[in-house]
Amino acid sequence: MKKIRYAVVGAGWISQQAFMPSVAQTGNSELTAIVTGNAENAAKLADFYGIENIYSYDRYDEMLDADVVDAVYIALPNSLHADYAIRAARAGKHLLVEKPLAITEAECEAMIAAAAEAGVFLMTAYRLHTDPGTIEVLEQIRNGAIGDPRLFTSVFSYQADASNHRLKAEHWGGPLQDIGVYCLNAARHVFAAEPIEAIAMQGSGEDDIRFGEVEEAIAVTLRFPGGRFAQFIASFGADTLDTYRVIGTKGEMTLEPGFRFETDTKLLMRQNEKVVFEKTSPPVDHFGGQTAYFSDCILNGVRPEPDGEEGLADVRAMLAIERAAATGEPQKIDTPPRPGHPTPDMLREIPRTDRRLVF
Repeated sequence: MKKIRYAVVGAGWISQQAFMPSVAQTGNSELTAIVTGNAENAAKLADFYGIENIYSYDRYDEMLDADVVDAVYIALPNSLHADYAIRAARAGKHLLVEKPLAITEAECEAMIAAAAEAGVFLMTAYRLHTDPGTIEVLEQIRNGAIGDPRLFTSVFSYQADASNHRLKAEHWGGPLQDIGVYCLNAARHVFAAEPIEAIAMQGSGEDDIRFGEVEEAIAVTLRFPGGRFAQFIASFGADTLDTYRVIGTKGEMTLEPGFRFETDTKLLMRQNEKVVFEKTSPPVDHFGGQTAYFSDCILNGVRPEPDGEEGLADVRAMLAIERAAATGEPQKIDTPPRPGHPTPDMLREIPRTDRRLVF
């Protein structure tokens, strides 16, 4: 079986903890290159995973010109996504880019254009789009289990470490970009629509040195077509929690946990205040699932559902949310409807592994 060869661009925590261990589980993908600024760690990772090629960032174009990879997984700080993705696209490499896709609409559009011009696929790394728990929620809603979905609420929080690059304004860091994007993306697919207006507030506790450049927390209200509403809070300064609830005209469902990759999602559905359905998703590897799906798309010539436009839709909404928080005024959002949403054919139940090397 042909395997898609990947380069890991940015071998930091998320690559070490989640992406690199998952690739061998997929059956259709393999790691053949590492691009990183830490040569010592790269050598250890290459030896651990059997990766032949190691490149520093200043040799990135050399790696792209060599016939050693078919695709790149870009897990760099947000401000670097566009540059590294566009260079890879121009070299004919497929692009799996962590969210948020980029830091401006213009950068997102440039990435989309570069991929289209080169004839390669660009996929935003929305791992939950291939996750059984997420697909179960969306299928239940589509089948009318809770009637017409009217409200969405969510909280996603954890205590961010002071050394985390997600606390740096230069990289467009902050809780909205890091974890709020999950709440936003879930709401868009729950309602199968794009938000049309945003209201937001942000704030930080006193004397916390972590939040000199970005806010501690942000609270968001989104208006959707048909009088639907989504509200979520994302925080870097509260205890760990990730959950969301969808309330319809005939019932409601809660997914808790709902977003993290380390745990199985748990769905609870109520109608007339009585539990009518309860299900824990199978223990799958989210990163393995998204990688297996993307590799299948490449091998079969099928455009991935969470493409560049999907990433752009969230970036456009996040920028409106930021403007709303900064001005105290509602902000309009104008995004075309998506042609599709996550469906069962995207499911990839890849087994987890405990074999990983993390520094």
